Amino acid sequence: MPTILILFHSQTGNTEKLARAVAQGVAETGHAKAMLKRAVDAAAQDVRESAALVICSPEYFGYMAGAVKDFFDRTYEELKDDPAVNKKPYAVVISAGNDGSGALLQIEKICKGYRFRKVQKPILCKGSVTGEILSQCSELGSTIAEGVNAGIF
Repeated sequence: MPTILILFHSQTGNTEKLARAVAQGVAETGHAKAMLKRAVDAAAQDVRESAALVICSPEYFGYMAGAVKDFFDRTYEELKDDPAVNKKPYAVVISAGNDGSGALLQIEKICKGYRFRKVQKPILCKGSVTGEILSQCSELGSTIAEGVNAGIF
């Protein structure tokens, strides 16, 4: 069964709620398992072994969380030329106090360097986490899992 890596950082708990909703969506399909990992605990091997990844970050000062950036810094050299990550499907979820665009832009630039392949529109949670946003995150997880299972991603 393929694994979907859901990488996140959360200080207030909002981004963790979003990441857990993505993981729930993955699990509910029965076609993939979710690997929910804090960015500080994730390693290159987690990316290598996953079929896809969802990057969940809060927006701080118009940028991604430092822990998410640290994950990228720690794994880039090891993964940049690894054929196991070339065109790996990914999606992004941002918890934003502002508009989330700065954090999203920087994450997408970095993912381009890894040669990941964006397969879903990002989810930008602006302000409070609502039931509607949690549903969108769950649907994102389901879509990624089903896409991987069907060989679309």
